Amino acid sequence: MQKTSIEIVKILQEAGHTAYWAGGCVRDIIMGREPKDFDIATSAKPDEIEDLFEETYPIGKAFGIIHTVVNGHQFEIATFRSDAGYSDGRRPDAVYFSHPAEDALRRDFTINGIFYDPVNDEYHDFVGGRNDITNRLIRFIGDPHERILEDHLRIIRAIRFKNTLQFGYHPDTYQAIKKHAHLADKVSWERVRDELNKIIMNENAPTAFEDMQDTGVLPFVLPELEECKGIAQPTQYHQEGDVWTHLMKALESLPKDAPLLARWAVLLHDIGKPQTFKIAERIRFDHHCEVSAEIAARIMRRLRFSRQAIERVTWVVLHHFMMKELLQMSLGRRRHWFLDPRFPDLLLLYYADAAGTTPTDLSLYEQVKAAYEETLQNFKEKPEPFLTGQDVMETLNLKAGPRIGEILDQAYELQLSSELNSRWEALRWLAKKS
Repeated sequence: MQKTSIEIVKILQEAGHTAYWAGGCVRDIIMGREPKDFDIATSAKPDEIEDLFEETYPIGKAFGIIHTVVNGHQFEIATFRSDAGYSDGRRPDAVYFSHPAEDALRRDFTINGIFYDPVNDEYHDFVGGRNDITNRLIRFIGDPHERILEDHLRIIRAIRFKNTLQFGYHPDTYQAIKKHAHLADKVSWERVRDELNKIIMNENAPTAFEDMQDTGVLPFVLPELEECKGIAQPTQYHQEGDVWTHLMKALESLPKDAPLLARWAVLLHDIGKPQTFKIAERIRFDHHCEVSAEIAARIMRRLRFSRQAIERVTWVVLHHFMMKELLQMSLGRRRHWFLDPRFPDLLLLYYADAAGTTPTDLSLYEQVKAAYEETLQNFKEKPEPFLTGQDVMETLNLKAGPRIGEILDQAYELQLSSELNSRWEALRWLAKKS
């Protein structure tokens, strides 16, 4: 991909245009990181870009952006521009094609405003971005208040970059974020979701959420998480501190390769504790799993997650307190749970919940994990049931109803425990029930 991006720059330059790499790829190169993609900025106008490349797509053409596919890789090529007004707090009201210095000034952070010419090995830094990388600073370009008013999402982006890069804020940037924190709820929920996904996938997610709470952004993005701050837990089980501290420690304990939805389940698994707090013989959170699942579903619907994603996370949250129950089930019933495609996320939550608790006791988790791995040795995937509902209705002369499902569940548990090893054995078992 990098080699192809250099070819694109060469094509533009040989056609008489200025062309540079821009944005995050330049920042990553300076920091010695592997860029994920290569965006290109150029003096060529959109029509001229389309003339130079065979496969182009005019997505964003009104803003001077052309997407092209070269050697199987997709690139975004943008004409140098300046923007006029952001009345909707997201998109410029008008764009004017300009030159590199003006284009740099319209960008969000100094670290993202550097250009690099990979053909001539030259940096072009009009905003002091290289110094800020050296000093590990997140700083808005120009007036930080103007940058935020242009696009309110920059409030959350600043928090993301600060924590994923492990930088600090320039004082003016920090104060601007705090002043305009309330504007975070003016951003479309889809855009907020995308930023939160990037945050939660990073190992420094707990400090990012701490920053959101500190700057006053969190109540406008995840108010339910904010409510967990300061909520006491029974000290005989949770010496790590309040509900917030437990959630952050649990999130921190996840392995780097933990998938996105498992991370969301960990973050939200005790989100219902503030609503279920009571004091009996000790502090209790009765039915907090059910309440947490309901709140998790509400949050994810608000963030415009897919129905499938919401169902998966809420299922995991709902069942995160049943490790003991799993071990007490019959072999077939337990294997039924283990072979559910959502179970790997539930197992990760079991681990994170225990690892995020002081004192930490992983013994129950290890027992469940061992039983799960034993099941996987016997079943590479969830097998098809030997019996169908039609089999049950015809053999037992029953009409459709709940009883059919109960019998099918019994048969499947026997199948998973290897007490029924073929369809023929299952049909014989069924016939004996008549």
